[in-house]
Amino acid sequence: MAGNLQDRLIEKLLNALKKIVFWNYERNTWQWDALCVVILIFIFLTPKSWFKTGERLAADRHQKSSISTLLVGTEVIENEGDTGRIQDRVRALTGRADVQVLGVRKRVAPNGTTVGYEVDIR
Repeated sequence: MAGNLQDRLIEKLLNALKKIVFWNYERNTWQWDALCVVILIFIFLTPKSWFKTGERLAADRHQKSSISTLLVGTEVIENEGDTGRIQDRVRALTGRADVQVLGVRKRVAPNGTTVGYEVDIR
């Protein structure tokens, strides 16, 4: 008799869990109202510290270390391999002392002449 009672209790518990997981309750039931109350409690009582590493902070970090491309004429850069001199020239052009040159690409016209350089900076 005790085993039968235990089996029915386990079956009721599993049925309740199944109903909660698959949520087959109607909107006008007390279960629906209880879910809405739980959601509201979560919204209003969740500590702000749980969300401190949100998307806004990541976006700010991305803005600071973004890579930009600067188009520079051939009169500014004589040798594309001299990154130290290019970095000095780019710092003078931009007015920023913290500029880093990440890469330099030659910009070529259809007739084959070099018209400028694309300089990737951070």
